[in-house]
Amino acid sequence: MTAQDIPREYVEGCARILAEVSASGRRLTREELGSRRQLGEQAAEDGHGLRALVSAHLAAARAVWPTAPGAADGALAALHQIIDAFTDGYERAQRHAVRQEEAARREFIDDLLYGRSDLGRLAERAERFGLRLSHAHAVAVARGTTTYDEGDEVPRQVERALIARFGDRSILLTTKDGRMLCIAPGNQDEVLVYFAKQAHAATEGGQVAIGRAQPGPGGVVHSYEEALNALELAERLELEDPVLRAVDLLVYPVLARDRQAMADLVLSSLGPLTAARGGAEPLLGTLAAYFDSGCVAAEAARRLSLSVRALTYRLKRIHELTGADPTDPAHRYMLQTAVIGARLLGWPANDI
Repeated sequence: MTAQDIPREYVEGCARILAEVSASGRRLTREELGSRRQLGEQAAEDGHGLRALVSAHLAAARAVWPTAPGAADGALAALHQIIDAFTDGYERAQRHAVRQEEAARREFIDDLLYGRSDLGRLAERAERFGLRLSHAHAVAVARGTTTYDEGDEVPRQVERALIARFGDRSILLTTKDGRMLCIAPGNQDEVLVYFAKQAHAATEGGQVAIGRAQPGPGGVVHSYEEALNALELAERLELEDPVLRAVDLLVYPVLARDRQAMADLVLSSLGPLTAARGGAEPLLGTLAAYFDSGCVAAEAARRLSLSVRALTYRLKRIHELTGADPTDPAHRYMLQTAVIGARLLGWPANDI
C-alpha cells in the first residue's frame, strides 16, 4: 500500500496543526499528541503499514509547508512531534497485538500438549498455526544444559535453520517446560531428523527424543508423551545417544510394567554383587559397559579405562558371586535384563 492508498482519516488534523504551529510557534498540546497516538493505534489495528503511513503524513505536510522565513523550523519541530506520537501509538498497538498472539499461541500449545480442550475446537485453532490435526503428527523434544523460552537465541537459531531448509511445511516450533519442541506431519521424518541435528548442535551436545507418528487430534500429545518418556528413560538408563527414537525404546516400558517382578529379578540375579568389595556398583557398571559394547571385552575395557585383564577378572568375579556367566549366551539375556531393571529402578542406590 502506498501513501496515496492510506485513508485520509489517519492524517486528519495534521495539516491544520502544522499551519497553526508554523504561524504561532507553539508546541503541540497534550490533547493533540493524544489524538495522534490514537490514530496510530487505530492504523495498526486496521493493518496499515507504517512506511506508507509516514509517507502520508509527509505528503500532508508538504501541502501546507510554510514559506515565511523562520516558520519552517517550527513546522519541522511540530511534524517531528506528530510523527513521533503517531508511531508511538502504532508501536503500542503492535506490542499489544504481539502479546495477545503470544498468549493465544501459548494457550493453544498448552491445550494441544495436555489434551485439555475439545478436540474439534482444538483442530480448528490448530489451522491458525499451520497444523492439520486430522493428519498424523510426530513430535521431537530437545533438552540442553539449560532451559529455553521461545524468544531465546537458541530456539530462534534452530527455527531459522528449519525455515531455511524446509520453508513452510506445516511445522510448529515452540518451547515447553524449558525444552524445545518440533511438531511435524508424520510423513515428514526428515524434518524431525534435521531438527534433532540442529538442536543437538545449538544446545552444545543436548539430547533429542523423537516420538512416533500418531494419528488424529490427540496424536500430537501422544507423540509428545512418548518423546518425554524416551528422555526420562535415557536419563535413568544413562543412554548418551544424541538422538533417541521412542520406537527403539518400547521394550523398556514393557520391562518396567511389572515393577515387583522386575525387582525380584534384580535382587535374585544381581543381589549377591553387594557382597563384593566396594559394593555392587562397580560390578554393575562393568556389566552395563560389557553389554553396551556388544559383549566385546576390549571395547568394554576401553570404556571403563581398564585393561582387558582387569575386565576379565571382574566378569569372573561376577560369575563367582551370582552363579551366572556374562560370557555365556545362556546366562547373558537374564543378566542383561536384570541390569536394565537395575537402571530403571535405580538399584543399588535405592532400595527395591
